[in-house]
Amino acid sequence: QVQLVESGGGLVQAGGSLRLSCAASGRAFSVYDYAMGWFRQAPGKEREFLAGISWGGGSTYYADSAKGRFTISRSNAKNTVYLQMNSLKPEDTAVYYCAKGRTGRATSLDYEYDYWGQGTQVTVSS
Repeated sequence: QVQLVESGGGLVQAGGSLRLSCAASGRAFSVYDYAMGWFRQAPGKEREFLAGISWGGGSTYYADSAKGRFTISRSNAKNTVYLQMNSLKPEDTAVYYCAKGRTGRATSLDYEYDYWGQGTQVTVSS
């Protein structure tokens, strides 16, 4: 069993920054060994992939909406995945989720992720 707990969300003004964290735990589970991803879901909209990081060397993969503004990273020592978000816009307002991949390869397909956190709210005011 794997547990993912997101934190770091909150209210921020447009143009501001937030860093989300996803602390992972579980018997013999390491974020190093699997792909990890960040998604978000705004009210009335479908869940949207933002960023993924592959196992090991950690190649990264971003949605167009995240490129240039969001950065995914990983601390193997802390078993934690991060999403640094800069230049935030009101349209970034959503609940943000981290997820564990079924394999080591990052993908934008949500069915390729088998464990999800409970989400953290991000609200960007104009």
